[in-house]
Amino acid sequence: MPIKTVIFDFGNVLAFFDHGRSVARLKAFTKLSAAELAPVLNGCPLEDAYERGAIDTDEYVRRALAAGQLRCTKAQFLAAFVDIFWRNDEVCGMIPRLKAGYRVLLASNTNAAHFDHYSAQFADVLQHFEHLGASHHARARKPELAFCAHIQQFAHCEPCECLFIDDMAENIVAAERFGWRGLVYRPDGTLPDKLRAAGVAVGTTEGD
Repeated sequence: MPIKTVIFDFGNVLAFFDHGRSVARLKAFTKLSAAELAPVLNGCPLEDAYERGAIDTDEYVRRALAAGQLRCTKAQFLAAFVDIFWRNDEVCGMIPRLKAGYRVLLASNTNAAHFDHYSAQFADVLQHFEHLGASHHARARKPELAFCAHIQQFAHCEPCECLFIDDMAENIVAAERFGWRGLVYRPDGTLPDKLRAAGVAVGTTEGD
């Protein structure tokens, strides 16, 4: 069956990110080293709870400030915490070209603060998406099938008519188990060819 909906991950697909940026800025507010602070904020049970919407931003910040021994305000923390993204022109430039022929969705493991920040930072690109799906809305994270099920309700087609693009192979495996088709993204200039191979029509230039 032909592809009708193209679903994009955000981090390291539409935009690149580096949590080290926020750690470097927050290091000024604590006696902890960067190596000690990083796992307090990222890749930990606290981050998992925040990304799946089990706690809100106020609770995350309160607990992060305490765990990181941070002597900064909530506003200072959030300013550093969200400033981690930069555009991937290869993918962002392709979105308007896909919009004409396909339904385009976002499917990202993202907490509320990051989501609000990048929704504004990349509004010019994200305006082309029919729905912006995030884990804190779904109350589930990739590669959990519950996350795919949450996004599917916005696809307006059958799972087999969806193509999911993500930089993590395990997320693609889960998506294919759910019934989507999958494509592992690499920033090597091959995305247009991979899309065509999957049956998605995309021109070689923005005018095509």
